[in-house]
Amino acid sequence: MPHVIGVDLGGTKTAAGVVSSSGEVLMLETIPTLNRAGGEAILDATAALITGLVERAADAGMSVSGVGVGSAGVIDAVAGTVVSATDAILGWAGTSLVSGLSSRLSLPATSVRAVNDVHAHALGEAWLGAAAGSSSSLMVAFGTGVGGSFVLDGSPVLGHRFVGGHVGHFASPLAVSDGLPVPCVCGSAGHVEAIASGPAIYESYLRFGGSSSEVLDTRGVFALAASAHDGGAGATTAGDRTAALRAIDIGASAAGQAVGGLINILDPETVVISGGLADAGELWWKPMETALRKELLTPLVSVPVVRARLGNTAAIVGAAKLVLQ
Repeated sequence: MPHVIGVDLGGTKTAAGVVSSSGEVLMLETIPTLNRAGGEAILDATAALITGLVERAADAGMSVSGVGVGSAGVIDAVAGTVVSATDAILGWAGTSLVSGLSSRLSLPATSVRAVNDVHAHALGEAWLGAAAGSSSSLMVAFGTGVGGSFVLDGSPVLGHRFVGGHVGHFASPLAVSDGLPVPCVCGSAGHVEAIASGPAIYESYLRFGGSSSEVLDTRGVFALAASAHDGGAGATTAGDRTAALRAIDIGASAAGQAVGGLINILDPETVVISGGLADAGELWWKPMETALRKELLTPLVSVPVVRARLGNTAAIVGAAKLVLQ
């Protein structure tokens, strides 16, 4: 029975696992991503991580036939190169990902494949997760950023220039402050990610008058909002709690509105919502789904909208699927 290595290479950590042909993650290891050391150093560390897993698999009587990688950045899945990347990983853009790993691992280039990490995540959910059995699925992840992927007949739609899935970077009517579009990390303004990401919710909290002395980040905003619902007080004022609730509501509403619009365009069989905000509870989920449902055209009103199921292994499983299929 064939086994492959699936790799989830992100800006903070790189996780890899030995995956069976049925999608079971049998062994798992994680290392910090050397995100300030440049592309070659990252390839060296990733190859060492993979080699260790191959050796562990061999000790257990399993052979590894290939490596699939879901990587941060825009990935040319044909050439196996990093087209572009943010400063979260310095020197990553231009890296020859597939050839660099195949040469380090003494594997033929045909045995190594790579896509963007969100596409890998969506492929994992489409294969064995929340969208299993669906002929098409839209996955949108809301966390530090906003990303997505449309999986059709078992393959993610990558786009002509491999930029498909950047669903955080189109206009949101809610991404406005004092009549001006809110700046986005991509350099533009008024985008979905500028109002609906985790960091954006914290920035909204501050814009709405929330204090930064007691609430330091997005987790703090959610904790404060939850205490407001529970009648808690703590050291914060009523104004801070109101700002927290308002920031979450507008961020969740922008998220739902954006996903609803995408559903109208793509008509997926199943919609999967992923990321840290999707796991933040009903404070976020309810206004998100309410806004989403308001956007839908009549034939789409019953589309299933579900939380992702595979958790931290989704991109590993999806990356493995690249070389298993």
